[in-house]
Amino acid sequence: MVEVRYTRNLFLRGICIIYLFAFLSLYLQIPGLFGDNGVLPARTQVDLKGKGSLWHKLSHKPTVLWFASYLGLNVEYMMDLVALTGALLSFLGFISQKLCIAPVFMLLWTLYYSLFQVGQVFVQNNWDSLLLETGFLCVLIAPFYISAKGNTSTPSDSVAFWTIRWMLFRYLFSCSAMKLASRCPLWLNLDALSYHFETQCLPAPLGWYAHHLPGWFLRFNTALVFVFELVIPLLFFFPNRRVRITAYYIQMFLQVHIITTGNWNFRDFLVICSLIALLDDQFFYKKKSRKSSSTITPILSSLICIAVYSIIVYGAIQIFNFRLTDNWTIVSRIGFTYEQFDQFLGRGLPLAIYIGLASLGFTVADALTHSILSNKPTTTRLFTFLVTTIYTFAVGFLFAMSAISFSSLHPSQNVTVPVQLRPLYSKINNLHIVHGPKDFALFPKMTGVNGRPEIVIEGSNNIEGPWKEYEFLYKPGNVNNSLPFVAPHTPRLDWQMWWAAQGTYHQNPWLMSLTYRLLTGQKEVTGLLNNVEKPFGNSPPKYIKATLYHYHFVPWRKSLNQQSWWIREVVGEYFPIFSRDHPPLLEYLGKMKILKDEKEVTVTNDVLKSLLGAIRAIVNKVEASLLLWSVFTAGCAIIMTGNNSGKK
Repeated sequence: MVEVRYTRNLFLRGICIIYLFAFLSLYLQIPGLFGDNGVLPARTQVDLKGKGSLWHKLSHKPTVLWFASYLGLNVEYMMDLVALTGALLSFLGFISQKLCIAPVFMLLWTLYYSLFQVGQVFVQNNWDSLLLETGFLCVLIAPFYISAKGNTSTPSDSVAFWTIRWMLFRYLFSCSAMKLASRCPLWLNLDALSYHFETQCLPAPLGWYAHHLPGWFLRFNTALVFVFELVIPLLFFFPNRRVRITAYYIQMFLQVHIITTGNWNFRDFLVICSLIALLDDQFFYKKKSRKSSSTITPILSSLICIAVYSIIVYGAIQIFNFRLTDNWTIVSRIGFTYEQFDQFLGRGLPLAIYIGLASLGFTVADALTHSILSNKPTTTRLFTFLVTTIYTFAVGFLFAMSAISFSSLHPSQNVTVPVQLRPLYSKINNLHIVHGPKDFALFPKMTGVNGRPEIVIEGSNNIEGPWKEYEFLYKPGNVNNSLPFVAPHTPRLDWQMWWAAQGTYHQNPWLMSLTYRLLTGQKEVTGLLNNVEKPFGNSPPKYIKATLYHYHFVPWRKSLNQQSWWIREVVGEYFPIFSRDHPPLLEYLGKMKILKDEKEVTVTNDVLKSLLGAIRAIVNKVEASLLLWSVFTAGCAIIMTGNNSGKK
């Protein structure tokens, strides 16, 4: 049996780090996004003074925020308490392996799910879905407790840990499959990366340099992305260990490049952490072979690995028509049509599910065999066999549910789903423990071909002008502002502004709330913007409007003579001029329940209110990404200090 005890422990501590980033990042934005004076107040989702029993409220919207009134808090303060509790628990799990146990991960998942339930449009992102599913799987993977002597590896560990491979496969495969299935010509022509670095939500500094790489090199890398995400993930289930480890290095290579060229929050850090599931304890603790004849096995394993990847390289050359030219450039062109890919996807989805099922079956058989044939006492073996069987049923259930969602990648597979499983899948769908391709994939169609659309909000005290721009902290605005490195912080307002630019303000009603908060000068919302240079001093403007621009990276040659990162051109009006007392605006916000009503909940717990307020006052003095990395560094220092003191 493959030992995964130390590998599992490393993975669980890594997930604690991701939870820490997620909770802290969200905590910093609660007043401006979800507070009583925020863009989308959470009190509209949780009516603490509403009628009905607590059980009825929990069944309607499962969230611990319903307990706010029992603690003498309102919804905003309760969100602060939930986020801080989640951050504290995840930090403790990060610095101490003893707290990486199932009850703690159940609490972490419950707390994040509770915030997710009221986050509305600001949490409808694939990294939130990915964290919820991975976090729930951690409840199965983590031990229930850790004794003073430490827990030994059990057969059920490998069964539970396998679920991360399956989740990771579905995520990576869906990302590329939906790009090709969307019929986007830029993906089908391998030209997508020529626009991607410029049009992604929050470009990183290296994204500018990547954008100016030669076209042939970007086309070649687009083809490699398809290979890395459509083919290599299938090797996660390959029985040969070296093949899986090689797949680990390939995926790490891809994720590191994504992190360095764009700000994708904690998503890619979560993927990197999940890739640990491809490894085992032997990867970290090499065992010397006692017999010289055992060298035959490593040699055979290496030959199999070379053969497998040689086949993949040969297939990639044929499918993407890779050709080396006389001037040492690589020509790339997709050698299949959309119809051929659609046919492949329709037939390949069941095959991928069968491969996953076979891999799970082998893992379960190996675990059950070792639970029976171990050298432990009979009662211990029977107990281990029973526990492994229970875990097998749990994992099998999750596999069946995920297979239903995964099959939605192709319409032809929806009819193959057993009718008996559909009602069960519908019941657990709201828990977000299993996600489908649409929840995982981003940008199936490349946007911003004619320029990166950006909304610039402007204010003025005179309807005739002059108009002054509002600067956001991270998204492009001033063409002279440098590109930021934000990850793993998730600036949700900046991200949502990118989504809003893809449509109209009628399709993004939260923009009207943002406009009103700026017109009334709500400090909670303006705190999410760049307040270094206050365009209107301490008073809000009388009028606000928004203009749509197209942004382009400054060409390579021009950048040598100027300091700008962007050039931009006006497209037109995004939304018209609004004032604070604009009747249609007030009426619209009233329907959205944004404006306060008479049922405002008062905070009666003065002690807890003062404590939460003091913490908020301290934290708000530190820049978000700096705070996240500082807390992470502090955790590393505590771990190192503890290890050194233990050695002494």
